Amino acid sequence: MQAATQNLFVRIHLLHYAEEQDISIREALPKLERAGYRVADREVKQELENLAAENLLTAHGEEYTLTGAGITELRKIRGSLGSLCSEVLTAEPAGKAVRA
Repeated sequence: MQAATQNLFVRIHLLHYAEEQDISIREALPKLERAGYRVADREVKQELENLAAENLLTAHGEEYTLTGAGITELRKIRGSLGSLCSEVLTAEPAGKAVRA
């Protein structure tokens, strides 16, 4: 997966994890690794800081909490993901060649 695409998925996962409970870099890293991402702690830290700068998370020392804006954004993302998955994960139309 290309870095830009992976970063987008990591951001979504971080918002999801923060919805479940406050999240720290130390807690997020193994969860992301279990989800199949190969990320360093500095990358996770940068994404958490970016989400905080966008007012989607609030930093409390080493932990991050989902904000009201983060909850709203996560709901929008889930709606878009539902639509995306139903469209993208359907079978390839007959007669269409897959491009490399």
